[in-house]
Amino acid sequence: TVRLGVLACSLTVLSVHGLYSASDDVVELNPSNFNREVIQSDSLWLVEFYAPWCGHCKNLAPEWKKAATALKGIVKVGAVDADQHNSLGGQYGVRGFPSIKIFGANKHKPEDYQGGRSSQAIVDAALNALRSLVKDRLGGKTGGTDYGKQKDVVELTDDNFDRTVLDSDYVWMVEFFAPWCGHCKNLEPEWTAAATEVKEQTKGKVKLGAVDATVHQGLASRYGIRGFPTIKVFRKGEEPEDYQGGRTRSDIVARAMGLYSDNSPPPELQEILNEDVLKKTCEDYQLCIISVLPHILDTGASGRNSYLEVMRMMADKYKKKTWGWLWTEAGAQMDLESSLGIGGFGYPAMAAINARKMKFALLRGSFSETGIHEFLRELSVGRGSTATVGGGALPKINTVEPWDGKDGVVSIENSVRVHRCLSLLFSNTPFLAFPQLPMEDDIDLSDVDLDDLEKDEL
Repeated sequence: TVRLGVLACSLTVLSVHGLYSASDDVVELNPSNFNREVIQSDSLWLVEFYAPWCGHCKNLAPEWKKAATALKGIVKVGAVDADQHNSLGGQYGVRGFPSIKIFGANKHKPEDYQGGRSSQAIVDAALNALRSLVKDRLGGKTGGTDYGKQKDVVELTDDNFDRTVLDSDYVWMVEFFAPWCGHCKNLEPEWTAAATEVKEQTKGKVKLGAVDATVHQGLASRYGIRGFPTIKVFRKGEEPEDYQGGRTRSDIVARAMGLYSDNSPPPELQEILNEDVLKKTCEDYQLCIISVLPHILDTGASGRNSYLEVMRMMADKYKKKTWGWLWTEAGAQMDLESSLGIGGFGYPAMAAINARKMKFALLRGSFSETGIHEFLRELSVGRGSTATVGGGALPKINTVEPWDGKDGVVSIENSVRVHRCLSLLFSNTPFLAFPQLPMEDDIDLSDVDLDDLEKDEL
Protein backbone atom coordinates (compact mmCIF):
# COMPACT_ATOMS: atom_id res chain seq x y z
CA THR A 1 0.00 0.00 0.00
CA VAL A 2 2.81 2.33 0.89
CA ARG A 3 4.56 1.61 -2.40
CA LEU A 4 1.35 2.23 -4.34
CA GLY A 5 0.90 5.49 -2.49
CA VAL A 6 4.45 6.62 -3.31
CA LEU A 7 3.95 5.65 -6.96
CA ALA A 8 0.67 7.58 -7.08
CA CYS A 9 2.37 10.65 -5.59
CA SER A 10 5.22 10.33 -8.08
CA LEU A 11 2.80 10.15 -10.99
CA THR A 12 0.94 13.15 -9.62
CA VAL A 13 4.17 15.17 -9.36
CA LEU A 14 5.16 14.21 -12.90
CA SER A 15 1.79 15.18 -14.23
CA VAL A 16 2.02 18.77 -13.01
CA HIS A 17 5.56 19.30 -14.25
CA GLY A 18 4.68 19.36 -17.95
CA LEU A 19 1.77 19.28 -20.36
CA TYR A 20 3.70 17.75 -23.26
CA SER A 21 5.82 14.64 -23.73
CA ALA A 22 8.43 13.40 -26.17
CA SER A 23 5.77 11.51 -28.11
CA ASP A 24 4.00 14.74 -29.04
CA ASP A 25 4.90 16.84 -32.08
CA VAL A 26 5.30 19.81 -29.73
CA VAL A 27 9.00 20.56 -29.17
CA GLU A 28 9.83 21.10 -25.50
CA LEU A 29 11.97 24.22 -25.20
CA ASN A 30 14.16 25.43 -22.34
CA PRO A 31 17.05 27.88 -21.80
CA SER A 32 19.55 25.27 -22.98
CA ASN A 33 18.05 24.69 -26.42
CA PHE A 34 15.93 27.79 -27.11
CA ASN A 35 18.64 29.83 -28.77
CA ARG A 36 19.80 26.93 -30.97
CA GLU A 37 16.35 25.62 -31.90
CA VAL A 38 14.39 28.87 -32.29
CA ILE A 39 16.55 31.99 -32.52
CA GLN A 40 19.23 30.59 -34.81
CA SER A 41 16.72 28.65 -36.89
CA ASP A 42 15.55 29.54 -40.39
CA SER A 43 12.14 28.11 -39.58
CA LEU A 44 8.96 29.82 -38.50
CA TRP A 45 8.08 28.96 -34.89
CA LEU A 46 4.93 29.14 -32.80
CA VAL A 47 5.93 28.99 -29.14
CA GLU A 48 3.56 28.64 -26.21
CA PHE A 49 4.67 29.84 -22.78
CA TYR A 50 2.61 27.96 -20.18
CA ALA A 51 2.39 26.99 -16.52
CA PRO A 52 1.40 23.39 -15.63
CA TRP A 53 -1.04 24.57 -12.96
CA CYS A 54 -2.82 26.98 -15.34
CA GLY A 55 -6.35 25.81 -16.24
CA HIS A 56 -6.41 27.65 -19.59
CA CYS A 57 -3.07 26.02 -20.48
CA LYS A 58 -4.49 22.57 -19.77
CA ASN A 59 -7.46 23.34 -22.00
CA LEU A 60 -5.15 24.57 -24.79
CA ALA A 61 -2.80 21.54 -24.66
CA PRO A 62 -4.83 19.12 -26.83
CA GLU A 63 -5.48 21.84 -29.46
CA TRP A 64 -1.81 22.80 -29.42
CA LYS A 65 -0.84 19.16 -30.02
CA LYS A 66 -3.28 18.88 -32.94
CA ALA A 67 -1.91 22.06 -34.49
CA ALA A 68 1.66 20.80 -34.08
CA THR A 69 0.80 17.58 -35.88
CA ALA A 70 -0.96 19.41 -38.70
CA LEU A 71 1.94 21.83 -39.17
CA LYS A 72 4.67 19.19 -38.92
CA GLY A 73 7.35 19.84 -41.54
CA ILE A 74 5.83 23.24 -42.36
CA VAL A 75 5.92 25.35 -39.21
CA LYS A 76 7.53 24.32 -35.96
CA VAL A 77 5.47 24.34 -32.77
CA GLY A 78 7.10 24.49 -29.36
CA ALA A 79 6.24 24.98 -25.71
CA VAL A 80 8.10 26.44 -22.74
CA ASP A 81 7.24 25.58 -19.17
CA ALA A 82 7.58 29.20 -18.02
CA ASP A 83 6.89 28.19 -14.44
CA GLN A 84 10.04 26.08 -14.43
CA HIS A 85 12.03 28.24 -16.91
CA ASN A 86 10.90 31.70 -15.82
CA SER A 87 14.03 33.34 -17.25
CA LEU A 88 12.76 32.67 -20.77
CA GLY A 89 9.33 33.99 -19.91
CA GLY A 90 10.83 37.16 -18.47
CA GLN A 91 13.13 37.57 -21.45
CA TYR A 92 10.17 37.71 -23.80
CA GLY A 93 7.86 39.77 -21.62
CA VAL A 94 5.44 36.97 -20.70
CA ARG A 95 2.92 38.32 -18.19
CA GLY A 96 0.18 35.67 -18.24
CA PHE A 97 -0.52 32.08 -19.27
CA PRO A 98 -0.80 30.77 -21.83
CA SER A 99 1.12 33.28 -24.00
CA ILE A 100 1.78 32.41 -27.63
CA LYS A 101 4.48 34.13 -29.65
CA ILE A 102 5.48 33.81 -33.29
CA PHE A 103 9.20 33.76 -34.08
CA GLY A 104 10.07 34.41 -37.73
CA ALA A 105 13.19 33.26 -39.58
CA ASN A 106 16.13 35.47 -38.56
CA LYS A 107 13.69 37.68 -36.66
CA HIS A 108 14.64 37.92 -33.03
CA LYS A 109 11.67 40.10 -32.18
CA PRO A 110 8.67 37.79 -31.67
CA GLU A 111 5.11 38.78 -32.48
CA ASP A 112 2.26 38.17 -30.05
CA TYR A 113 -0.36 35.69 -31.27
CA GLN A 114 -3.82 37.21 -30.83
CA GLY A 115 -6.00 34.55 -32.51
CA GLY A 116 -8.33 31.90 -31.24
CA ARG A 117 -7.27 28.91 -29.17
CA SER A 118 -8.59 26.17 -31.43
CA SER A 119 -6.24 24.02 -33.51
CA GLN A 120 -7.80 25.42 -36.71
CA ALA A 121 -7.27 29.04 -35.64
CA ILE A 122 -3.68 28.27 -34.67
CA VAL A 123 -2.96 26.58 -38.01
CA ASP A 124 -4.54 29.45 -39.95
CA ALA A 125 -2.43 32.02 -38.08
CA ALA A 126 0.72 29.96 -38.69
CA LEU A 127 0.06 29.74 -42.42
CA ASN A 128 -0.64 33.48 -42.64
CA ALA A 129 2.61 34.21 -40.84
CA LEU A 130 4.43 31.81 -43.17
CA ARG A 131 2.90 33.50 -46.23
CA SER A 132 4.03 36.91 -44.91
CA LEU A 133 7.54 35.58 -44.26
CA VAL A 134 7.86 34.23 -47.80
CA LYS A 135 6.61 37.52 -49.23
CA ASP A 136 9.22 39.43 -47.21
CA ARG A 137 11.95 37.13 -48.47
CA LEU A 138 10.86 37.71 -52.05
CA GLY A 139 11.11 41.43 -51.36
CA GLY A 140 14.65 41.07 -50.05
CA LYS A 141 13.81 41.52 -46.39
CA THR A 142 15.69 39.28 -43.99
CA GLY A 143 14.42 40.51 -40.65
CA GLY A 144 16.72 41.09 -37.72
CA THR A 145 17.58 44.47 -36.23
CA ASP A 146 18.44 47.73 -37.94
CA TYR A 147 21.90 47.75 -36.35
CA GLY A 148 23.11 45.39 -39.06
CA LYS A 149 22.51 48.15 -41.60
CA GLN A 150 24.39 50.80 -39.63
CA LYS A 151 28.06 50.80 -40.55
CA ASP A 152 29.03 52.93 -37.55
CA VAL A 153 27.40 50.64 -34.97
CA VAL A 154 29.41 47.41 -34.91
CA GLU A 155 27.34 44.24 -34.55
CA LEU A 156 29.00 42.10 -31.92
CA THR A 157 28.51 38.37 -31.46
CA ASP A 158 29.71 35.47 -29.36
CA ASP A 159 32.19 34.70 -32.14
CA ASN A 160 33.73 38.15 -32.71
CA PHE A 161 33.44 39.86 -29.32
CA ASP A 162 36.82 38.93 -27.82
CA ARG A 163 38.72 39.64 -31.02
CA THR A 164 36.89 42.87 -31.81
CA VAL A 165 36.47 44.38 -28.35
CA LEU A 166 38.66 42.79 -25.69
CA ASP A 167 41.79 42.57 -27.85
CA SER A 168 41.30 46.06 -29.26
CA ASP A 169 43.41 49.08 -28.37
CA TYR A 170 40.31 51.24 -28.75
CA VAL A 171 37.71 52.09 -26.14
CA TRP A 172 34.30 50.47 -26.69
CA MET A 173 30.82 51.40 -25.56
CA VAL A 174 28.65 48.31 -25.99
CA GLU A 175 24.86 48.13 -25.78
CA PHE A 176 23.26 44.82 -24.84
CA PHE A 177 19.70 44.87 -26.17
CA ALA A 178 16.65 42.72 -26.80
CA PRO A 179 14.68 43.34 -30.01
CA TRP A 180 11.33 43.20 -28.18
CA CYS A 181 12.43 45.77 -25.58
CA GLY A 182 10.66 49.13 -25.92
CA HIS A 183 13.46 51.10 -24.27
CA CYS A 184 15.92 49.50 -26.69
CA LYS A 185 13.82 50.66 -29.64
CA ASN A 186 13.83 54.21 -28.25
CA LEU A 187 17.60 54.08 -27.78
CA GLU A 188 18.40 52.72 -31.24
CA PRO A 189 18.22 56.00 -33.25
CA GLU A 190 20.17 57.84 -30.53
CA TRP A 191 22.82 55.11 -30.42
CA THR A 192 23.10 55.10 -34.20
CA ALA A 193 23.45 58.89 -34.48
CA ALA A 194 25.95 58.97 -31.62
CA ALA A 195 28.07 56.24 -33.26
CA THR A 196 28.56 58.35 -36.38
CA GLU A 197 29.39 61.50 -34.43
CA VAL A 198 31.77 59.69 -32.07
CA LYS A 199 33.56 58.05 -35.00
CA GLU A 200 34.17 61.46 -36.58
CA GLN A 201 35.16 63.31 -33.41
CA THR A 202 37.48 60.64 -32.02
CA LYS A 203 38.85 59.59 -35.44
CA GLY A 204 37.63 56.07 -34.72
CA LYS A 205 39.41 55.76 -31.36
CA VAL A 206 36.12 55.22 -29.49
CA LYS A 207 33.68 52.74 -30.99
CA LEU A 208 30.04 51.90 -30.36
CA GLY A 209 28.82 48.33 -30.63
CA ALA A 210 25.61 46.40 -30.05
CA VAL A 211 24.90 42.84 -28.87
CA ASP A 212 21.55 41.14 -29.35
CA ALA A 213 21.46 39.47 -25.95
CA THR A 214 18.57 37.21 -26.95
CA VAL A 215 20.79 35.61 -29.59
CA HIS A 216 24.19 35.81 -27.95
CA GLN A 217 23.16 34.65 -24.52
CA GLY A 218 26.68 33.53 -23.68
CA LEU A 219 27.86 37.15 -23.76
CA ALA A 220 24.84 38.34 -21.81
CA SER A 221 25.48 35.74 -19.11
CA ARG A 222 29.22 36.44 -19.08
CA TYR A 223 28.66 40.11 -18.26
CA GLY A 224 25.72 39.66 -15.95
CA ILE A 225 23.11 41.35 -18.12
CA ARG A 226 19.83 41.46 -16.19
CA GLY A 227 17.85 44.14 -18.03
CA PHE A 228 17.68 45.91 -21.36
CA PRO A 229 19.21 48.01 -22.64
CA THR A 230 22.44 47.70 -20.65
CA ILE A 231 25.49 49.69 -21.75
CA LYS A 232 29.02 48.81 -20.68
CA VAL A 233 32.38 50.47 -21.31
CA PHE A 234 35.32 48.25 -22.26
CA ARG A 235 38.99 49.28 -22.08
CA LYS A 236 41.78 46.87 -22.95
CA GLY A 237 43.05 45.00 -19.91
CA GLU A 238 40.42 46.43 -17.56
CA GLU A 239 37.15 45.20 -16.12
CA PRO A 240 34.13 46.62 -17.95
CA GLU A 241 32.23 49.39 -16.22
CA ASP A 242 28.53 50.19 -16.34
CA TYR A 243 27.47 53.29 -18.23
CA GLN A 244 25.20 55.34 -15.98
CA GLY A 245 24.66 58.39 -18.18
CA GLY A 246 21.72 59.65 -20.18
CA ARG A 247 20.36 57.91 -23.25
CA THR A 248 20.26 60.80 -25.73
CA ARG A 249 22.73 61.27 -28.56
CA SER A 250 24.38 64.22 -26.83
CA ASP A 251 24.73 62.30 -23.55
CA ILE A 252 26.34 59.35 -25.29
CA VAL A 253 28.67 61.56 -27.34
CA ALA A 254 29.72 63.52 -24.25
CA ARG A 255 30.65 60.32 -22.42
CA ALA A 256 32.50 59.00 -25.47
CA MET A 257 34.51 62.21 -25.76
CA GLY A 258 35.41 61.97 -22.09
CA LEU A 259 36.60 58.40 -22.63
CA TYR A 260 38.55 59.53 -25.68
CA SER A 261 40.39 62.29 -23.83
CA ASP A 262 41.05 60.10 -20.79
CA ASN A 263 42.69 57.45 -22.94
CA SER A 264 44.41 59.57 -25.55
CA PRO A 265 47.85 61.20 -25.49
CA PRO A 266 48.06 64.99 -25.65
CA PRO A 267 47.90 66.47 -29.15
CA GLU A 268 51.18 66.73 -31.01
CA LEU A 269 53.04 70.03 -30.74
CA GLN A 270 54.29 70.79 -34.26
CA GLU A 271 56.79 73.29 -35.59
CA ILE A 272 55.49 75.31 -38.55
CA LEU A 273 57.88 74.08 -41.25
CA ASN A 274 55.77 74.69 -44.33
CA GLU A 275 52.35 75.77 -45.51
CA ASP A 276 50.89 72.26 -45.28
CA VAL A 277 51.54 72.03 -41.54
CA LEU A 278 49.70 75.28 -40.81
CA LYS A 279 46.85 74.62 -43.22
CA LYS A 280 46.19 71.04 -42.16
CA THR A 281 46.28 71.82 -38.45
CA CYS A 282 44.18 74.95 -38.61
CA GLU A 283 41.62 73.45 -40.98
CA ASP A 284 41.34 70.06 -39.27
CA TYR A 285 40.84 71.43 -35.76
CA GLN A 286 38.30 73.82 -34.32
CA LEU A 287 41.05 76.12 -33.09
CA CYS A 288 44.78 76.12 -33.68
CA ILE A 289 46.94 77.50 -30.88
CA ILE A 290 50.10 79.11 -32.31
CA SER A 291 53.11 80.25 -30.31
CA VAL A 292 55.88 82.42 -31.67
CA LEU A 293 58.96 81.76 -29.53
CA PRO A 294 62.05 83.96 -29.25
CA HIS A 295 64.93 83.36 -31.65
CA ILE A 296 67.25 80.58 -30.57
CA LEU A 297 70.07 83.10 -30.08
CA ASP A 298 67.94 84.89 -27.51
CA THR A 299 67.08 81.87 -25.36
CA GLY A 300 69.38 78.99 -26.25
CA ALA A 301 68.12 75.42 -26.32
CA SER A 302 67.36 75.38 -22.60
CA GLY A 303 65.13 78.45 -22.74
CA ARG A 304 63.30 77.22 -25.83
CA ASN A 305 62.66 73.81 -24.31
CA SER A 306 61.19 75.53 -21.25
CA TYR A 307 58.69 77.35 -23.43
CA LEU A 308 57.87 74.17 -25.37
CA GLU A 309 57.33 72.28 -22.13
CA VAL A 310 54.79 74.87 -20.99
CA MET A 311 52.95 74.40 -24.29
CA ARG A 312 52.97 70.63 -23.93
CA MET A 313 51.59 70.89 -20.41
CA MET A 314 48.77 73.11 -21.61
CA ALA A 315 48.06 70.88 -24.61
CA ASP A 316 47.70 67.96 -22.19
CA LYS A 317 45.47 69.97 -19.84
CA TYR A 318 43.17 70.93 -22.72
CA LYS A 319 43.37 67.70 -24.70
CA LYS A 320 39.61 67.23 -24.42
CA LYS A 321 39.28 70.17 -26.78
CA THR A 322 39.63 69.63 -30.50
CA TRP A 323 42.54 72.07 -30.81
CA GLY A 324 45.76 71.86 -32.80
CA TRP A 325 49.06 73.13 -31.35
CA LEU A 326 51.84 74.83 -33.38
CA TRP A 327 54.95 76.91 -32.80
CA THR A 328 57.48 78.84 -34.82
CA GLU A 329 60.58 80.92 -34.19
CA ALA A 330 60.44 84.71 -34.20
CA GLY A 331 61.29 86.01 -37.65
CA ALA A 332 60.81 82.66 -39.41
CA GLN A 333 57.23 83.38 -40.51
CA MET A 334 56.95 87.14 -40.78
CA ASP A 335 53.73 87.08 -42.81
CA LEU A 336 52.08 85.02 -40.08
CA GLU A 337 53.30 87.39 -37.37
CA SER A 338 52.09 90.37 -39.39
CA SER A 339 48.62 88.89 -39.94
CA LEU A 340 48.26 88.32 -36.20
CA GLY A 341 49.96 91.51 -35.02
CA ILE A 342 52.25 89.46 -32.83
CA GLY A 343 55.53 91.33 -33.35
CA GLY A 344 54.30 94.37 -31.50
CA PHE A 345 53.94 92.49 -28.24
CA GLY A 346 57.38 90.89 -28.09
CA TYR A 347 58.23 87.26 -27.69
CA PRO A 348 57.11 84.69 -26.74
CA ALA A 349 53.59 85.31 -28.04
CA MET A 350 50.49 83.17 -28.55
CA ALA A 351 47.38 83.36 -30.71
CA ALA A 352 44.30 81.16 -31.12
CA ILE A 353 42.92 81.04 -34.66
CA ASN A 354 39.59 79.81 -36.00
CA ALA A 355 40.48 79.27 -39.65
CA ARG A 356 36.87 78.75 -40.70
CA LYS A 357 35.90 82.22 -39.50
CA MET A 358 39.35 83.80 -39.99
CA LYS A 359 39.22 85.18 -36.46
CA PHE A 360 41.96 85.14 -33.85
CA ALA A 361 42.57 86.06 -30.22
CA LEU A 362 45.89 87.02 -28.63
CA LEU A 363 47.37 86.04 -25.30
CA ARG A 364 47.65 89.28 -23.31
CA GLY A 365 48.97 87.77 -20.11
CA SER A 366 52.25 86.09 -19.33
CA PHE A 367 53.56 83.17 -21.38
CA SER A 368 53.41 80.84 -18.39
CA GLU A 369 51.29 77.95 -17.21
CA THR A 370 49.08 80.33 -15.24
CA GLY A 371 48.83 82.98 -17.96
CA ILE A 372 48.11 80.54 -20.79
CA HIS A 373 45.66 78.58 -18.66
CA GLU A 374 43.69 81.78 -17.99
CA PHE A 375 43.73 82.65 -21.71
CA LEU A 376 42.54 79.20 -22.80
CA ARG A 377 40.00 78.97 -20.00
CA GLU A 378 38.44 82.21 -21.24
CA LEU A 379 38.28 80.74 -24.74
CA SER A 380 36.61 77.60 -23.36
CA VAL A 381 33.80 79.53 -21.69
CA GLY A 382 33.20 81.87 -24.60
CA ARG A 383 35.00 84.99 -23.49
CA GLY A 384 37.78 87.03 -25.05
CA SER A 385 38.55 89.69 -27.63
CA THR A 386 38.94 88.80 -31.27
CA ALA A 387 40.07 90.38 -34.51
CA THR A 388 40.04 89.35 -38.15
CA VAL A 389 43.15 87.65 -39.47
CA GLY A 390 45.09 90.18 -41.56
CA GLY A 391 44.14 89.81 -45.21
CA GLY A 392 41.16 87.62 -44.31
CA ALA A 393 43.05 84.40 -45.11
CA LEU A 394 45.83 82.25 -43.76
CA PRO A 395 49.11 83.98 -44.67
CA LYS A 396 51.91 82.72 -46.87
CA ILE A 397 54.20 80.32 -45.00
CA ASN A 398 57.90 79.91 -45.66
CA THR A 399 59.44 76.46 -45.87
CA VAL A 400 62.08 76.23 -43.14
CA GLU A 401 64.38 73.60 -41.66
CA PRO A 402 63.24 72.06 -38.37
CA TRP A 403 65.00 73.09 -35.19
CA ASP A 404 67.78 70.60 -34.43
CA GLY A 405 67.37 70.93 -30.68
CA LYS A 406 70.71 72.69 -30.25
CA ASP A 407 71.83 76.17 -29.25
CA GLY A 408 72.01 78.67 -32.06
CA VAL A 409 75.24 79.55 -33.88
CA VAL A 410 76.02 83.15 -34.79
CA SER A 411 76.38 83.41 -38.56
CA ILE A 412 76.58 86.21 -41.08
CA GLU A 413 72.81 85.96 -41.47
CA ASN A 414 72.34 86.21 -37.72
CA SER A 415 74.75 89.14 -37.57
CA VAL A 416 72.61 90.94 -40.12
CA ARG A 417 69.58 90.15 -37.97
CA VAL A 418 71.25 91.68 -34.90
CA HIS A 419 72.21 94.73 -36.92
CA ARG A 420 68.65 95.16 -38.09
CA CYS A 421 67.30 94.76 -34.57
CA LEU A 422 69.69 97.44 -33.33
CA SER A 423 68.60 99.66 -36.20
CA LEU A 424 65.02 99.12 -35.16
CA LEU A 425 65.80 100.12 -31.58
CA PHE A 426 67.81 103.24 -32.30
CA SER A 427 66.20 104.46 -35.51
CA ASN A 428 63.17 106.69 -35.77
CA THR A 429 61.99 104.57 -38.72
CA PRO A 430 61.14 101.03 -37.77
CA PHE A 431 62.54 98.31 -39.99
CA LEU A 432 59.26 96.40 -39.87
CA ALA A 433 55.87 98.00 -40.04
CA PHE A 434 52.84 95.86 -39.24
CA PRO A 435 49.56 96.65 -40.97
CA GLN A 436 46.92 98.17 -38.79
CA LEU A 437 44.58 95.41 -37.58
CA PRO A 438 40.84 95.80 -37.20
CA MET A 439 39.40 96.96 -33.94
CA GLU A 440 39.02 94.06 -31.54
CA ASP A 441 35.58 92.90 -30.58
CA ASP A 442 34.45 91.31 -27.34
CA ILE A 443 33.08 88.14 -28.88
CA ASP A 444 32.25 84.69 -27.66
CA LEU A 445 35.34 82.54 -28.27
CA SER A 446 33.77 79.33 -27.03
CA ASP A 447 34.51 76.33 -29.19
CA VAL A 448 31.08 75.00 -28.31
CA ASP A 449 29.00 77.18 -30.62
CA LEU A 450 31.58 78.43 -33.06
CA ASP A 451 29.88 77.17 -36.19
CA ASP A 452 26.30 77.68 -35.12
CA LEU A 453 26.30 81.44 -34.67
CA GLU A 454 25.98 83.93 -37.47
CA LYS A 455 27.66 86.74 -35.53
CA ASP A 456 31.15 87.98 -36.32
CA GLU A 457 32.97 85.77 -33.88
CA LEU A 458 35.88 83.34 -33.51
